[in-house]
Amino acid sequence: MYYTKQFNKEKFKDSIEENCKTLFRKTVDEASEDQIFQAVGYAVKDTIIEQWMLTQKAYEKEDPKTVYYLSMEFLMGRALGNNLLNLCEYEEVQSALKEMGIDLNLVEDQEPDAALGNGGLGRLAACFLDSLATLGYSAYGCGIRYRYGMFKQKIKNGFQYEVPDDWLKDGNPFELRRREYKKEVKFGGYVRVETDENGRNHFIQEGYQSVMAIPYDMPIVGYGSGIVNTLRIWDAEPAECFHLDSFDKGDYKKAVEQENLAKNIVEVLYPNDNHYAGKELRLKQQYFFISASVQEAVDKYMRKHDDIRKFAEKNVFQLNDTHPTVAIPELMRVLMDEYYLSWDEAWEVTTKTCAYTNHTIMKEALERWPIELFSRLLPRVYQIIEEINRRFCLRIAEHYPNSQDKVKNMAIIYDGQVRMAYLAIWAGFSVNGVARLHTEILKTQELKDFYEMMPQKFNNKTNGITQRRFLLHGNPLLAQWVTDHVGPEWITDLPRIKGIAVYADDERSQSEFMNIKFRNKQRLAKYILEHNGIEVDPRSIFDVQVKRLHEYKRQLMNILHVMYLYNKIKAHPEMDFYPRTFIFGAKASAGYRVAKLTIKLINSVADVINNDASINNKLKVVFIEDYRVSNAEIIFAAADVSEQISTASKEASGTGCMKFMLNGALTLGTMDGANVEMAEEVGSENMFIFGMSAEEVINYENNGGYNPMDIFNHDPEVREVLTQLINGFYSKDDPERFRELYNSLLNTQSTSKADRYFILKDFRSYAEAQERVEAEYQDTALWAKKAVLNVASVGKFSSDRTIQQYVDEIWHLDHVELKKPAISIGKENE
Repeated sequence: MYYTKQFNKEKFKDSIEENCKTLFRKTVDEASEDQIFQAVGYAVKDTIIEQWMLTQKAYEKEDPKTVYYLSMEFLMGRALGNNLLNLCEYEEVQSALKEMGIDLNLVEDQEPDAALGNGGLGRLAACFLDSLATLGYSAYGCGIRYRYGMFKQKIKNGFQYEVPDDWLKDGNPFELRRREYKKEVKFGGYVRVETDENGRNHFIQEGYQSVMAIPYDMPIVGYGSGIVNTLRIWDAEPAECFHLDSFDKGDYKKAVEQENLAKNIVEVLYPNDNHYAGKELRLKQQYFFISASVQEAVDKYMRKHDDIRKFAEKNVFQLNDTHPTVAIPELMRVLMDEYYLSWDEAWEVTTKTCAYTNHTIMKEALERWPIELFSRLLPRVYQIIEEINRRFCLRIAEHYPNSQDKVKNMAIIYDGQVRMAYLAIWAGFSVNGVARLHTEILKTQELKDFYEMMPQKFNNKTNGITQRRFLLHGNPLLAQWVTDHVGPEWITDLPRIKGIAVYADDERSQSEFMNIKFRNKQRLAKYILEHNGIEVDPRSIFDVQVKRLHEYKRQLMNILHVMYLYNKIKAHPEMDFYPRTFIFGAKASAGYRVAKLTIKLINSVADVINNDASINNKLKVVFIEDYRVSNAEIIFAAADVSEQISTASKEASGTGCMKFMLNGALTLGTMDGANVEMAEEVGSENMFIFGMSAEEVINYENNGGYNPMDIFNHDPEVREVLTQLINGFYSKDDPERFRELYNSLLNTQSTSKADRYFILKDFRSYAEAQERVEAEYQDTALWAKKAVLNVASVGKFSSDRTIQQYVDEIWHLDHVELKKPAISIGKENE
């Protein structure tokens, strides 16, 4: 453990007062809540800067190998509270602010979530950065400084509306602009070839448009380690200044075209790619941040070393899914065109530097680009990919003589498309899945040909989460209870939490645990009342499904089951029924029509049920608007039931399941993704498992034999629920509103496969599992025991463990330990 110097309370308070004065020309008493946040943020950044500089000096001295974690997303959450926790100064700062009449919780609430990510991909990247700094490894996260993120979700009349998430409107006190490391990124044009006196060809890109990539650095503070790593997010600026001559001549479009090019690249995460312009913008975004990151990584290495051929000895690029795969040809381009390495030399370096993490089982989600678009936008990079593909196809032919099918199945360029995942697999020295089941499916199904040809590359790294964000910060009551029982070591060594298992049968401990859960449910109930205007009973079962909305995650099955329960209560008002609150939270991609319609259905069902006085509050349905890290912390802490109900074989891993488990929720789920390994750790008897296995699903997909209309015809309760989708029961103003959802399940007037994600096939098993939930929840001692055992069994699922596996088996990084103490908050230099 790395310890900082003693906190100087008076110096810290002086710093806040000085910041209010110099930033806003106000006293602390006059400053607004947001201004107080800014003042506190800058005061905290002062100490982080000191530790940041000490970290960089240690890295310069020891020259450790560095991982560059390349990702389109970093879902960081709020920085202030997390930084204070990892500095081990949270309570001290809280006390200092209290003396000034300031509530730290209110200050934290002023900070917007950094809009740099959306789903599990981005949150995993954030957890990994936290663990890398805590464990003492040199790392950069590399991404884009999105001005408006994906979007801020607004729910109006039950529909999702996307509005800009203007998270930077008041500035970000924790970022540093590093213009001295700017890079030029080129798009379009053509490639001219020159031959020198030695007969070597030189490739020169001309007629291009370019933007300047400007890095903004955000500190990643390790817990108690003194290490502060860097999240480097790139902003875009015009490569040329404003064209005043064009403006004066009336050519206003030309005057601002460079500025607009730069602005568009960094405006939003995942622009809608249902049209050509959207696809082009996505590709520009990917190349923009990758080119800048690769250029800077090479430049940084060469500032200290003189042989670029040894680059891989000190650097590794981890490609977080297929989005950063263009790093492979970009590194080749830099090595060949700027450092004049031969093809073989550049390939040797590149294939020892790049490693690939696959995050999806579904083949349609593996990224592909039209050749026309790719070659026009990135002409030199496309030339390199063509040559990589040519050589790869020769290797395939050598390995599988007389097998054109193998070339068809594996070629990087085929059928007018550039297949990025295949490029990553061929050029990367490691290919990892993110849960054991996921990795096995990749090897035996989706990427079977690649596994057969290069099995040594494939490995599994089951995902993890940081307990510091999702228990220590998100659930302080439970965190303190755990510390009181087993000590604080779990904060950096989560398997130590296993020690609370001995208290699972202890009546007093059970009572304490359930009281903490109830208080957290009261906190969430207050949030729901304030934001949704719905009163929910914290004594009811809080059944929660919060995650990105996609058909395979089966939010539709969840809400269909709610409709089914409502029908039963209405038909049998006298029946015993323990009150349930079903809580949803999800964003749907702007162009994903079925997902957005599912959100509308959830809200329409909520409107009917929540306003039906005859059911005596036995059921409530809540959709939490704009689900994000900051409200997720409140939700995880309060959940009784964690819905992890994806179609078996479709979820790569899932990390929400781990966050719920960490906070004492019981999992209701399929044997999919990380659920399989969770069941091994805690025992399936302490979860509610239902539904088909991955093998059964894959068998139906490959061989047929399932007709959802059979269920519709023979199960009257299911038929009633589905009929309510099209008879106006939940949409009196437009009875046809949910017809598309109905059609997707039964293939009525639909061109797609009926019930593609087996919602109706698994429905009865799901309903029976829900009945077990209700029965067991009413046995308080049994439920408390299972909840405690879930927390006790979560040790495997720390991102610290995942990162250590990456380090040991893929990256081979050097551990760095600071020898010199950091300068603590408010402490003067000595």
